[in-house]
Amino acid sequence: MEEYSILREFADSWMLLLLFGFFIAVVVWVFRPGAKAEYKDTADIPFRHVDAPIKENTVESKESRT
Repeated sequence: MEEYSILREFADSWMLLLLFGFFIAVVVWVFRPGAKAEYKDTADIPFRHVDAPIKENTVESKESRT
């Protein structure tokens, strides 16, 4: 077999399964319990300093004190 055929066969079978498994792992990681607070804080970054100073219990306020 030529090199192209071997690589094509590998990509069509095992690499497809590997990438599908990676995709499922990422989806499980994103929707894991306890991740909501992390993503909520990240989503609020553009609105953090609009009308009020930063809240005391956020990560950014703790980093700015050091």
